[in-house]
Amino acid sequence: MSGASDLRENLRQMIAVLQAERQALAGLDLDAIIGASQDKIALCGTIDAHGPFSEGYAIDEECRGLLDAARRLNEVNRQVRNLIAANVAARLDALTGSPALYKTGTAPRAAYAYAGVRG
Repeated sequence: MSGASDLRENLRQMIAVLQAERQALAGLDLDAIIGASQDKIALCGTIDAHGPFSEGYAIDEECRGLLDAARRLNEVNRQVRNLIAANVAARLDALTGSPALYKTGTAPRAAYAYAGVRG
């Protein structure tokens, strides 16, 4: 196979893994989430090792479209992971009665200054 066809196939596999990751996130399936992460890391290694990243290499339109699709899927999955993490943090804070570690609108210096005045 040529470099472009290898890249196309690897990108197709990455899109399939990202779609599987999204399903795993939706179902909160930890094993599948971890499996998808490992698959993404392995595919990134394959693309890095065999990818045509030399100067002067032109990525064709199909590869460009696959790259864009993979980028968008990865961003959506990242946002879903962040929402899940924020939800878990809020629930843990509610259960423990402790304030959130990071609060929007509270400058860290102001919080440290307040702690210094009290201490």
